[in-house]
Amino acid sequence: MAYATYDEFEQPRSVTAVYWLMGLCIGVYFVQATLTGDANMANALGYAPGDLASRSLWTVMTYMFVHGGLIHLALNMWTLWLFGPRVERAWGSSAFTWFYLWCGLGGWAFHYMFQRSGGVLIGASAAILGVAVAYASRWPDDEVLFFGVVPMKVRWLVVFMAVMNILMAVLDSGGMGGTAYAAHIGGMVAGWIYLKTPNAQSLDKLRRRIAPAPDYGDETPRPVPKSSSRPRERDVDEIVAQSKAAVARVRPAPPVAATTAIVTQVPSTAFDAVLDKIAAEGMGALTTAEKLLLEEWSKKLRATGK
Repeated sequence: MAYATYDEFEQPRSVTAVYWLMGLCIGVYFVQATLTGDANMANALGYAPGDLASRSLWTVMTYMFVHGGLIHLALNMWTLWLFGPRVERAWGSSAFTWFYLWCGLGGWAFHYMFQRSGGVLIGASAAILGVAVAYASRWPDDEVLFFGVVPMKVRWLVVFMAVMNILMAVLDSGGMGGTAYAAHIGGMVAGWIYLKTPNAQSLDKLRRRIAPAPDYGDETPRPVPKSSSRPRERDVDEIVAQSKAAVARVRPAPPVAATTAIVTQVPSTAFDAVLDKIAAEGMGALTTAEKLLLEEWSKKLRATGK
């Protein structure tokens, strides 16, 4: 249900409208009791059958500020003081005032449709019962003392008042004067309709919440691939280059001269033949291989100390 325009804990507000409405009702009654009298005030500000035809249109609103006696006034003011301040703190004075007048207008509409011959319509009961509906919608589990004695949750109290007014309106149908039960029901129904209808404040609040959302245009949404936690695959050329560099850093074993390998594998008989050739022909007659063989054997002999 769209029963809260504001949250009382987010934006607490002072109570002014309730006290102004109470002061207006008390002021009208003071003038009524001291100057004009009950009948004259009711005729001037109360709604009577035929006022629409006579263009006394203000009476559809002013009737809710006139009361039939001190007890009537006191009961209505106590009920307004019981339910009104908390609703006003939650909504704000302006919203509460318009809601109050709307419920009063709903009370007149039901009286006009269902209780036309019920005499002059006066009293703030219709508007105040609408406020009670708003309170029960926002804080249904709060407890009040019914008749000052019986503890009862607000939701059940409002349901009880609605049922009682419906029953009394049916039983009193066609009656001349008395309590305007149809107006009571109209005030509660008007309050319920108001609470079920999103108002400008709630729509503006919704608009402010939606406004920061980015505008993606008319392009069809596409899925975005999830980023992989694995390292990026390296290029094949990069891998080959690094492999070649690693191979180049490994130093190859120094090559062994073929002549040396040949010399080491030559038996000692070959060395003896070289010596014989030197003795016979001299050093100049030796070939390169024979000179290397001679040099290798000389190193071995020095190493062994021979």
